[in-house]
Amino acid sequence: MAGCSREPAAPQRPVPEVTAFTVAPKDVPYIQNFVAQTESSRQVNIVARVSGFLDRIAYREGELVKEGQLLFQLDPKPFQAQLGTARGELQSQQARFTTAQANLGRVKPLAQQNALSQADLDRAQGEFDSAKAAVFSAQAKVTEAELNLSYATIRSPVNGLASRSLQRQGAFVNSMAESANLTYVAAVDPVWVTFSVSQNLAAKWRDEFAKKQVIEPKNRDYTVEIVLSDDTRYPHRGKINFADPSFSQETGSFMVRAVLPNPKHMLRPGMFVTAYLHGATRPGAIVVPQLAVQQGSNGHLVYVVNQSGVAEVRPVIVGDYYGVKDIVILAGLHAGDRVVVDGVLRVVPGQPVKIAEAASGKDGEGAGKDTKAGDAAKK
Repeated sequence: MAGCSREPAAPQRPVPEVTAFTVAPKDVPYIQNFVAQTESSRQVNIVARVSGFLDRIAYREGELVKEGQLLFQLDPKPFQAQLGTARGELQSQQARFTTAQANLGRVKPLAQQNALSQADLDRAQGEFDSAKAAVFSAQAKVTEAELNLSYATIRSPVNGLASRSLQRQGAFVNSMAESANLTYVAAVDPVWVTFSVSQNLAAKWRDEFAKKQVIEPKNRDYTVEIVLSDDTRYPHRGKINFADPSFSQETGSFMVRAVLPNPKHMLRPGMFVTAYLHGATRPGAIVVPQLAVQQGSNGHLVYVVNQSGVAEVRPVIVGDYYGVKDIVILAGLHAGDRVVVDGVLRVVPGQPVKIAEAASGKDGEGAGKDTKAGDAAKK
């Protein structure tokens, strides 16, 4: 009887239920992000041009100053005295010139009538020319003294934030020494944002542009958006106004600079921010949710449900992240493929699956919205 008994059949494994995403190619923005730093668009070091005692610090350190606003006042009395001396010398030379001119006017007609010798005429002419040159020299000294007097009053050359004063009131400022450095004024509207592009990334861009995988904006009219360290998105965008033509020998990258308006002075020089480069487009891109992409021993893969409802393993090549939850697939998927998103762990390759809910690339919640431009660059 024992030999005639039969073991009961194993229960059939239920068909797993998954959520699938239907691939639909579309044009998506191609956004790259970089670690960037803000920089003053015009930072001017305030340096004393003349030596003297610092009489007055006329601004509030660290505050906004306007172009032409008084910053420092050196003791003007020595320069006023020098100007008076120069003006007196000028008047003396002008009087000498007047005398020499009158003497030449008397000597010249007499010499023409042979009443005086040629030597007398040459002497009068020489005195006239010497007096005329002395007047020019004295006038130059007056101009120099006026300049030195004006240099004793130091004003801001730009609108911007003034740093702390490096010298204190009453100190002697030597224009030929380190003490000549007084402070600096940094213009903050507009502000510059600089970031570096590596040699590898530049080569990748050239390859993608050549293969038409990425389309540059017209006239390379890129825009730059920045996000602050607290994830606050800065309200104003800027334009690239400079790109270094050569790579740095130390870092193997080249510097790119953008200019952004800063009317409320939210940005200060030296801040670290994240810069996002907008303008390029990836045409006909295949975008899927990141949850659908798995890491295998030979690279990335996804599970695709064929027309018979059977799951297949599909190797893929991933590109950049798109938005918060999606990723671009460069190769391995085609339009109409149904990619498993939820329930991946229950899928057995070569076995049937049941699709609970299908989403398309056009209407699906994933792989559709660029909810955050910041994750554009693939980590």
